[in-house]
Amino acid sequence: MPDFAAYAAQEQHSRGRRVAEDKPVYRTEYQRDRDRIIHSAAFRRLEYKTQVFVNHEGDMFRTRLTHSIEVAQLSRSIARILQLNEDLAETIALAHDLGHTPFGHAGQDALNACMKEYGGFEHNLQSLRVVDELEERYAAFRGLNLTFEAREGILKHCSLSNAKLLGDVGQRFIDKHQPGLEAQIVNLADQIAYNNHDVDDGLRAGLLSIKQLREIKLFDAQYTQVKQTYPELAERRMTHEIIRRMINVTAIDLIDTTRRQLAQLKPANIDEIRRQSQPTAGFSEAMRDMNHELKQFLRHNLYRHYRVHRMTSKASRILSALFDAFLNDIGLLPHDHQTFARQYAEQHGDSGRARAVADYIAGMTDRFAITEYERIFNPAELT
Repeated sequence: MPDFAAYAAQEQHSRGRRVAEDKPVYRTEYQRDRDRIIHSAAFRRLEYKTQVFVNHEGDMFRTRLTHSIEVAQLSRSIARILQLNEDLAETIALAHDLGHTPFGHAGQDALNACMKEYGGFEHNLQSLRVVDELEERYAAFRGLNLTFEAREGILKHCSLSNAKLLGDVGQRFIDKHQPGLEAQIVNLADQIAYNNHDVDDGLRAGLLSIKQLREIKLFDAQYTQVKQTYPELAERRMTHEIIRRMINVTAIDLIDTTRRQLAQLKPANIDEIRRQSQPTAGFSEAMRDMNHELKQFLRHNLYRHYRVHRMTSKASRILSALFDAFLNDIGLLPHDHQTFARQYAEQHGDSGRARAVADYIAGMTDRFAITEYERIFNPAELT
């Protein structure tokens, strides 16, 4: 049995599953959660979902799957150092993007606009919906029937109106409380991973330059050290070394700052972490400022780059067109999704019909969405 801190999530104190099950024989409850996620259809589809660059633009760019694996690695490492539950941290990290649409944030924005009159769409809520309702693998229950602690960590943010519909897992948003530390760590590891790895992908794609990035404090500090230590290093290896060091210093800052805050708080258990009005895990003020500077730089120089914008604009049109077509004629959906849409329409009216369409579209990979668009709108495609 690992030597957990008092404030770590421990399965003997778990709030359990929505449907009671026999205990696993050779695994912990959180290992069972992790394994269910890895074997889910939604997890496999992450391989062909965009991080920043559309899947067919190149094999070397990150996808939602590789991003999730990178977040899981960071989360496990940080959790181990802080004596948290590594298995739970890994579970949350692997599941956090299961509900993401094709085409990244552009896809989410497009689907949210389509769903505006029907309750909206948010990928974080969709991730919970995937594990609670949409995965179909088990005879005894819908979804994956994960533990409360895993579901709590997957739901990073939520409106008050949605929280009231989610029962126990939504209550903390009503009470203005926090999730356990494992969930907090994954949320910050996610930020570390996508900020630094988007720098890597942006440089690889030729959309960013080292000269531009030297204006950013976090990058420039590591660039200077690497250049002094390895003055003859080739640019590709130098880039990897800089980004590796950026991730390292950011993670160390997170660990050190969180330790200081834990020393002040002295929590006796996970519920004392949950009852706080602000997260216990976090960065120092200096690191928060540097991360914010990097994030703003990426927003202006990468995510709004004209080449990325062209892709996201096309993606938005594809998803909007698919949504309108399926909503107006559910006979265009595959048979099982037609059945689901009719059932939802009977239960929830137009909102239910729209939600079933959104579920189908959100589950698509980038290339499947493009293929579906061609099948429906290209006269040459007759099947």
